[in-house]
Amino acid sequence: MMYCRGNKRGGGMWGRVVTAAAAAVALAAGAGWLGQAGEAAAQAGGGGGGGAATAGAKKVLQMAMRTDGPKSLDPAAGSTQYDNIACSLMYETLVTFKYNDPKTLEPLLLAEMPTFSADGRTVSFKLKPGVRFHDDACFPGGKGRVVTPDDVFYSIKRIADKRNGLKNWWLLDGVIEGLDAFKDAQNASLDAGKGFDYDAAVAGFKKISETEFTIRLNKPVYRFLYTLAQFQLSVVPREAVEKYGKDFGFKPVGTGPFVLDKWEPKQSLAVNRNPNYHPVLYPAREAWSREDRRRRMDRAAGQAVPLVDRMEFTMFVQDQPMWLEFNAGKLGYIEVPNDFFEQAFDKRTRSLQPALESKGITSHSDVLLDFIFTGFNMEDPVVGGLSPDRRALRQAIHLAVDQNEINEALYQGINVVYDGPIPVGLDGHPEGGKAPFSLTTPDLERAKRLLAEAGWPNGRNAQGEQLTLRYYTSNGLQQQQMSELYKRQIERLGVKLEPVLLDFSTLIENVNNKKAQMFGFAWGSDYPDGENNLALFYGPNESPGSNHYNYKNPAYDKLYEQILSMAPSPERTKIYEQMRDMVIQDTPYIGSMGRTRFYLMAPWILNCRPTERTWSWLKYLDVDESKRSK
Repeated sequence: MMYCRGNKRGGGMWGRVVTAAAAAVALAAGAGWLGQAGEAAAQAGGGGGGGAATAGAKKVLQMAMRTDGPKSLDPAAGSTQYDNIACSLMYETLVTFKYNDPKTLEPLLLAEMPTFSADGRTVSFKLKPGVRFHDDACFPGGKGRVVTPDDVFYSIKRIADKRNGLKNWWLLDGVIEGLDAFKDAQNASLDAGKGFDYDAAVAGFKKISETEFTIRLNKPVYRFLYTLAQFQLSVVPREAVEKYGKDFGFKPVGTGPFVLDKWEPKQSLAVNRNPNYHPVLYPAREAWSREDRRRRMDRAAGQAVPLVDRMEFTMFVQDQPMWLEFNAGKLGYIEVPNDFFEQAFDKRTRSLQPALESKGITSHSDVLLDFIFTGFNMEDPVVGGLSPDRRALRQAIHLAVDQNEINEALYQGINVVYDGPIPVGLDGHPEGGKAPFSLTTPDLERAKRLLAEAGWPNGRNAQGEQLTLRYYTSNGLQQQQMSELYKRQIERLGVKLEPVLLDFSTLIENVNNKKAQMFGFAWGSDYPDGENNLALFYGPNESPGSNHYNYKNPAYDKLYEQILSMAPSPERTKIYEQMRDMVIQDTPYIGSMGRTRFYLMAPWILNCRPTERTWSWLKYLDVDESKRSK
């Protein structure tokens, strides 16, 4: 899942905004708005199947969202971590990752985990009975109806509709029998002015009853269930999409634990508890580890969720206002900004500072499946292409960049620097972080030789023109600092670097449209398999798909298609390593680094063990108002 670099980001299977001054204004203006939370939550309705609120005041949880937040509340149009967070509140997928074990899938809209046929191609599903969409005017009488297999098929078909941008087609490309043919035929029909027929058949979809269905795959695909856990595959009702049209991204209707109250793009998002949420219970006590039980993560075992009546998110482009808000007791938990790491933790021991511990603040850390990089647009006329001179140019730029200096300057030295795109802990990650062909250790002399081979000795071509590169990144403080480090390091070659600082939404737009020559991003793996990262370089996934580098190497693509049907094995790992080394040598990016994320939790937030591998866990959070008042 793509997310901003300085901030944040889809077993029994076959076999992802305010300045400091503005924050003060927002605080003052927001006091009245926050004061209306109880009334708004009350209007959302108590009772129902979603876990009863405590008697008296409604429970309201205030949260932070770094960067300017989601671009859309339509799952089919989403691609970033922030789209994921927002959509996970209001929509649901067939399966999801467990809160107590985020590497393992469990049923969500299903009654049980899907089963595979002997040949690994037919997947059988059974929906959880009685799950209803949110009450909404799109339904007769405003009453949300029960989810059926037709809704699942419709939601998958939406990924194939080019009016939704096709940015998520890479998740399903070549996977489901007949879906590619459906996509091509219906988009051709759109081009001919005849419309997109969602009733057209897809060979791989078979409805057995109002709760049972099967999906037939073109070939066994190991990651298929992981794909179904991605928020873009959330189940949506056709009635809502057709009623609201282009406004559906602002009027979400799903099955999730919360319903939208108010969204102010780039500023705030507020949701109220879904009074008709289907029964979902907090994980049982025995499901939690001993360490989790010590931290009382099992205290709500067996309770129906969600446990709060309302969640309110504020978007923070800059980290300082978020840090101040948390320290004022106004946010439930935060990711610790790197600039404030030593105010929160002892750098050597990484233990919580006594001043925070005395306030009842607790901490948590999570090793991210993280790939931090700067990408090259491989279709750019200057830095793109696979010819020897273009490859030498990119390698020269890479060798001028000192990842360890960046790690120390911006990340307190706690990141892991490694070769290739596959994060620590996954098959294909190089032993000790070093691949046979490595570019992570800076080498200025070698970089200058390669630059000369590329036709730019000392940064100038035969006509004496200076090489100038444009580096697109988001406009947070850390990204500005990163830009200055890059500028200083790369300009040692005689190459000029021009940073282009944009809000995150505009950055994504420029990259999706192939306008960014170089761009700073991070990718959080959607699932714990290196294939997810290798997919970033598969040619057909080019922008606006996940291959934002627009890297196209036929030999690489052939290997990628081979691994899709392979279960974990030494043979598959060897191919992963081959693909990893191929990408390193072609150098469509500068990298890599991976983070351990550190979090601080206010004493009044309960059941909080943050993870960025999934966001369906937000419904398990609770608040203790007695501790907040203290």
